[in-house]
Amino acid sequence: MARKAQTDPDPRRPRRRHWLRTLVAIAVCGTAVGGLAVYRAVSDEDGERPVTTDEASRLALSRLNLYQAAPVGVTLTATEGGGVSIRVEGVVDYRTHRGVGRYRTTGASGPLDHGLVVWDTGGLGLAPEPAGVDGPAWQQAEHVPRQAWSPRSYTADPLDAGLSLVVQLGADRPDNPLLLAQSGARRLGRDRIDGRGYDRFAGPRAQGSAPDGERSPLTYWVDGDGTLRRVTMRMPGLGTPTTADFTGHDGAAKLPEAPWLTG
Repeated sequence: MARKAQTDPDPRRPRRRHWLRTLVAIAVCGTAVGGLAVYRAVSDEDGERPVTTDEASRLALSRLNLYQAAPVGVTLTATEGGGVSIRVEGVVDYRTHRGVGRYRTTGASGPLDHGLVVWDTGGLGLAPEPAGVDGPAWQQAEHVPRQAWSPRSYTADPLDAGLSLVVQLGADRPDNPLLLAQSGARRLGRDRIDGRGYDRFAGPRAQGSAPDGERSPLTYWVDGDGTLRRVTMRMPGLGTPTTADFTGHDGAAKLPEAPWLTG
């Protein structure tokens, strides 16, 4: 993880950063492309189809519901290739657009690294877990001196793209359901997570983010009340998508001040 603080020599990085910005745009907008009607009645078929009016309304409410539930627990899992995966367990406060968590990096041969991560809309910071301090990540972060954090801006790596997406998903107002439907949101099926039923949706497509007829790289699991339970993000060149699971309101969580400022 610490190596990422160095300058990336990859000449493709500007293009990958553009792709990261596009993903975030997909998550936070429903730009109308026109010409696509919303289904007004629920179809009995299980196959992929455009969203119904009710489904578009629930999908439109999901970001507001997430905002109102903040701070919320989140588990982010990202695969970075070469058998390396990173898991972040923490909380996000959508009123301040900040998150804090504990990360674990695992390779093909076992554990590689672990520590604390804090992030906002501009970037993230990493720090070792403080010795002798137990409790959730937000409590541990309170005991980390400001100078112990290693801040950096986001890259387009799977972990960074996932953290950037997660912290921007909540919104203080609902989306426009008609625009979501016109922008290509589709109902893909229905799944059960922890014993509860969720509709699985392909998200809207920002203009220019995907060729006509192709799905958004983002998939959402939303229940009958418009509660967002899971989001996955397909990354170029990786078979395993980055996954964010939301576990509901965490009333005890108190996020620390922003020691990871990247500006």
